[in-house]
Amino acid sequence: MKSNLKAHIQGGQTPSGKVRVSGAKNASTRLLSAALIADETVTLNNFPTELVDARYKMDFIEKCGGKVTVDEKLESVTVNPAEYKDIELGDYNYPIRTTYLLVAGLIKRSGIARIPYPGGCKIGDRGYDLHMMVWQQLGATVTEKPDYIEVSAPNGFQPGEINFPISTIGGTENALISASIVDGETIIKNAYISPEVDSLIQFLRTLGAKIDVVGNSFIRVVGAKYLRGSIFQVMPDRIEAITWIVYGIISGGRITVEDVPFDTMEIPLIHLKHMGIDLYRNDKNVIVSPECLTNGQIQPFELACGTHPGIISDMQPFYTMLGLHANGKSRIFDYRYPERLKYCGELNKFYDNALTWTPGAITVEGGKGITGADAQSTDLRGSMAVVIAGLLAQGNSTIHNVEMALRGYNNMEQKLRNLGVTITVE
Repeated sequence: MKSNLKAHIQGGQTPSGKVRVSGAKNASTRLLSAALIADETVTLNNFPTELVDARYKMDFIEKCGGKVTVDEKLESVTVNPAEYKDIELGDYNYPIRTTYLLVAGLIKRSGIARIPYPGGCKIGDRGYDLHMMVWQQLGATVTEKPDYIEVSAPNGFQPGEINFPISTIGGTENALISASIVDGETIIKNAYISPEVDSLIQFLRTLGAKIDVVGNSFIRVVGAKYLRGSIFQVMPDRIEAITWIVYGIISGGRITVEDVPFDTMEIPLIHLKHMGIDLYRNDKNVIVSPECLTNGQIQPFELACGTHPGIISDMQPFYTMLGLHANGKSRIFDYRYPERLKYCGELNKFYDNALTWTPGAITVEGGKGITGADAQSTDLRGSMAVVIAGLLAQGNSTIHNVEMALRGYNNMEQKLRNLGVTITVE
C-alpha cells in the first residue's frame, strides 16, 4: 500500500444509488489470523479482499510460508497454513495493529514467534502489555527486540488462567486464538465479547476448539492439538454500515445500503430515531433519503460512546458529523478513548470552528456552513469523516494521507462511484 496519498475532492456531489456493506474489517482480519492455527485449509467468504490491513497481513503470512489465495470476484480468501512457520524477516515494518494475533500459528509449528510491533491507528495509548501477559500466562517467554517482539514457547502454549485488569477486545481475541492450540483448559476472565469476538468464537468452534461463555466476560476454552479446516462467512461491517447511513442522511442523497447487520446495531440506530431520523428498512437493507428526516431537520442530541451494545468509539466520528448538521448544539462523550479527538481539528477546517473539545467530551455547534479545505487524515474512522466533509463541502478539498481511510473501507473509491460520487486519489 502506497503512503502519503492525496484525495482531491470536488464538493457538493449528491450520492444516489446502492452500496453493499462488505465483510467486517474487525472480524475478517482476526479470522485470517485465526485460520493459521488450523491443520487443514480454511475458506473465508464475504471477505473484504481489497482491505489494506488484510493485504498487509497476507503479505506477512506468505513471507512466513503460508499460502493465501484471494478471489476478488467471489470475495473469498482461502488459507493453507501447513507451511506457516517462524522465519526471521529482513523488514518488520507493518502498519497494522493486530500483529499479535499472528503469534499462535507460529508457536504451534515453530515454538517461537517473531512478529512486528503493533502499528495501526494513532488514537492514543494502545499498548501491547496485555498481549504479553496473555502469552506469559500460557507459559511463554516474551522478549522485546529492537525490530520485533519475540515469543518463545518451545513446548507450545500451556493451560493457564488469564484475568484481564480491564476489558479488552484485542486481548480477548489473542487469548481465544492462543488458548485454542493448548491441549487443555484455559480460563479467560474479564473478557470483552463484541459481535466480532463472538464471530471469532463461532469460527474457532468450527475448527474443533471447545469454548463455553458465561455472561459476557467469562470464557472457558479447551483447545486441541489438531484443528480441522472450515468454510466460514465473515459478518457484515457494522461500522461501515453506519458510515453509509450517516453519509446518506447528511448529504440529502438517496442511498440504499445493503447487507446491514441490524442485530449488532440496535442501540446506535435507536439514537438516530431520537434525532428525528426515521429509516425505511427490511431485514437486510435500509433506504436513506431526505424523507427520513421527520420534520426536515436532524435534532440535536447528547450521547456517550462506550462498549457494545452501545455506540462504540469507532462510530464516534459519524455521530459528530450528524451533530454538525443538526439544528442546535450536541454533545458527545467518550471516556473509553478520551484522546480520540485529532479528527475534530481537521473537521473544524470545513465547519468554521464548530467543534470544541476536552479529553472525553466534544461539543458540536450544528448548522454552520461547510466549505472546502486542505486537511489531514488522522485515525482510520476519523479520516473517513474528513473525506465525507470534503464530499459535502462547497468548493474543492484535498485530504492528505488518505490511505488511513482506505485502510478501513473495502473498495471505497468504487463504492463512491456506484453512488455517482468521484474522488481522485494519487
